[in-house]
Amino acid sequence: MAAQDAYEQYGLDKVIFVPAAQAPLKPHDVQSATGDRLAMLQAATEWDSRFAISDYELKRGGVNYTIDSVRHFLALYPDDTLYWIIGGDQLPKLHLWNDIAELAQLIEFIFLERPNHPVRAHPDIPGLRLHRCDGHLLAISSTELRDRVRRSLSLDYFVPHKAIVYIKEHSLYRDSNA
Repeated sequence: MAAQDAYEQYGLDKVIFVPAAQAPLKPHDVQSATGDRLAMLQAATEWDSRFAISDYELKRGGVNYTIDSVRHFLALYPDDTLYWIIGGDQLPKLHLWNDIAELAQLIEFIFLERPNHPVRAHPDIPGLRLHRCDGHLLAISSTELRDRVRRSLSLDYFVPHKAIVYIKEHSLYRDSNA
């Protein structure tokens, strides 16, 4: 839904999902195998031509920095304006991103507010081009979704149906002793 909101509000040509092999500021966040994460994303988006998936960071493996991915996409799309879509909860951490000064010069950011994480102040980063997306606020996180699976609660209306089917078929996010 967030991708759709940003796509529509800013008239984007396409939204490319870039799953991280390992996010630098979330060292313990990956909870499923790379292949499973990619398959779930494919199941959720394959029918929608507005969306594409890049496995660039997954193929590189390990910790990837946004600056490296941005350089990769700028080489692929040298004549396009690139936007990086983030949750508003990332704004207070943006100054910690690797080479953020260069990133601010190369791309524009679209942020989506998240419930319980109101954006009170924008980061003071020279040249930062920041756009707010007034989309649908979803009060659910990936951690809560994984917890719902562990507690055998429904993912309906939170996750695309084909991704739910994949999660069930592969018994993802279940306790190892369950």
